[in-house]
Amino acid sequence: MAIEVRIPTILRSYTGGAKVVEGSGDTLADLLTDLDSRHAGLRGRLVTEAGALHRFVNVYVNDEDVRFLGALDAKLNDGDSVTILPAVAGGAFGFAAAAAIASHSAAAAAIASHSAVTSAQAVSARATVAR
Repeated sequence: MAIEVRIPTILRSYTGGAKVVEGSGDTLADLLTDLDSRHAGLRGRLVTEAGALHRFVNVYVNDEDVRFLGALDAKLNDGDSVTILPAVAGGAFGFAAAAAIASHSAAAAAIASHSAVTSAQAVSARATVAR
């Protein structure tokens, strides 16, 4: 079973620079395992440790979003075309930026919370002084 897989620029270092590679598998999960055996590390960039597609990765089978086809359980057939695209939103570029944003979201929330508390304290102090 031959399945054509289009690789985005950011992942081509795993495929030796190839824009398109071939793989096989009955499901998307099987295909990614097959690709990882030929292009080590590729699957890890697409699938979380929990076994789900990363939220910042879009995968299409014959132009259909796999999230509507069963995600990693999406069935594949000989001759299918799979396209992997990094999801880019709000000016974030690629996988590294999305990962950095996710890891720093807790820090940003803490800063915002601190700012809100500081602002409330300043308003309270001004009200006290005004009396």
